[in-house]
Amino acid sequence: MTTTVAIDRSAAIAWYRRNRVRSERIFDLIEPSAYYTRPISLRNPIVFYEGHLPAFSVIAFLRRGLGKPAVDRRLEDLFARGIDPDSEATALPRSGASTAWPRRDEVRAFGRACDEAVLAALNEEEVLPLEGLYTALEHEAMHQETLLYMWHRLPYEQKRRPSSEVRGSRPGGRSSDLGPRLRDKIRVPPGEATLGADRSTTAFGWDNEFDAHRVDVDAFEIDVLPVTNDEYLEFVNAGGYRARELWADEGWAMLEHDRIEYPIFWSRKGDAWAWRGMFEEIALPGDWPVYVSQAEASAYARWKGRRVMTEPEFHRAAYGAPSAHERDESDTPQGHFDFAGFDPVPVGSFPANAWGLHDLIGNGWEWTSTIFGPFPGFTPMASYPEYSADFFDGQHYVMKGASAATARELVRPSFRNWFRGNYPYVYAKFRTVA
Repeated sequence: MTTTVAIDRSAAIAWYRRNRVRSERIFDLIEPSAYYTRPISLRNPIVFYEGHLPAFSVIAFLRRGLGKPAVDRRLEDLFARGIDPDSEATALPRSGASTAWPRRDEVRAFGRACDEAVLAALNEEEVLPLEGLYTALEHEAMHQETLLYMWHRLPYEQKRRPSSEVRGSRPGGRSSDLGPRLRDKIRVPPGEATLGADRSTTAFGWDNEFDAHRVDVDAFEIDVLPVTNDEYLEFVNAGGYRARELWADEGWAMLEHDRIEYPIFWSRKGDAWAWRGMFEEIALPGDWPVYVSQAEASAYARWKGRRVMTEPEFHRAAYGAPSAHERDESDTPQGHFDFAGFDPVPVGSFPANAWGLHDLIGNGWEWTSTIFGPFPGFTPMASYPEYSADFFDGQHYVMKGASAATARELVRPSFRNWFRGNYPYVYAKFRTVA
């Protein structure tokens, strides 16, 4: 990370306020009766996250960045970090197994006090710590996405449909000639790909984004479009969820423990399949991307005699070009992201990239087969030293790209997302390669 980049103070204040308004609107989507529930059993109850967002900004920006005292040490400790257990039995709050969560009015009063302290520092401090500030700003944007996929698991009676989307409206239209092209594939020739960010020129990046380095990528064949619900339904109907030879051990254990027989974004009533949308079930949209775990994606790919792409292959496919020049970082990609909607849109709704590939950025993160780990030169960041290092455990897989609920600020080539291979709740699609 560079230390000479000037901070636009007014832009930082506007970004912080924008984050807080969007978070408030996301929490307004749930009924009060859901506040202490756990829509996903592997995560904390909802109350935790309303306190976590302002608490983390104080910890990263004020305390670690500026050396300021705590706003409320007890609540900051309570809301400091989330959980990522490997089973429901270990899904306990870091602050204790029997945490008595505070009342919502206390949580909101704490949030207002944090906001006042952060905004005062942004307005009054002569020197602002760039890393701590950006860590706080991007962290809240990341959690807004995780909140939405938690909300996706809530019963419909515990949610309120908004009069408009969280921000903006869904893009309309779709390519009219997708049908014949759903199974098209393109051969990407061998070449180089740049992974990571250049520490000398990058204003901010998370520690796992550094250092930039180039890697050789062998030629590979890749699906033009992500796997759709219709295509994945063929796998389900063919007994893919019962074919143990297609599944890695952790994936098979997930199926047996949770009795999973099809993607969790689907539902079934008799012979009819439906999509479990944010606010209602609809007939399964066959041309939407299927959202699955990495284990499910890998099993489907094996069934097809193919595999899920690697992180270097994603970079080659997403940012490379036949001209041998990689896409300029300043280019703004087109895609279904930046809180464009609560659900996906049909695959191929946006223009193809230089290779002729659609939807590598947006409409769902892309699973890779790459285990999340450090790049050469990795150094934990001072503002959040445990951010990446705690997950270099061989159990998490890299995801790239973006979903409809990914903030625009996170849509950059070097950004890396990751989840356990058997975690099915994220907005994540995939395509196959060979």
